[in-house]
Amino acid sequence: VQLVESGGGLVQAGGSLRLSCVASGRTFSTSALAWFRQSPGEERVFVAAISRGGGTTYYADSVKGRFTISRENDKKTVYLQMNSLRPEDTAVYFCAAKRVILTHTPITREDYDSWGQGTQVTVSS
Repeated sequence: VQLVESGGGLVQAGGSLRLSCVASGRTFSTSALAWFRQSPGEERVFVAAISRGGGTTYYADSVKGRFTISRENDKKTVYLQMNSLRPEDTAVYFCAAKRVILTHTPITREDYDSWGQGTQVTVSS
């Protein structure tokens, strides 16, 4: 599956952004999906993941209560709604996909085998 992110930009602290990731290919509905982020000089880290049916979600502690991951299988799209943004949320955000069995939903970078090109999110203080 090929993935293309959009929706990044510059926002003030406390603001909101909604990232989208559109997939092509035939395996979207049988794939777990996730968002990761990477700051300059840092490793790519987990942000959020959602099961293939959308019924199960996972979040990094740093974004819990502020970010929401969701998906629309008929549109082959996964979203990341980001509220109450902080300067430390500044990073390039990547979506990722992994074909899975049932509700298995990986949360580690190494488990995902399809990646988008990333979209920059910058939060000013």
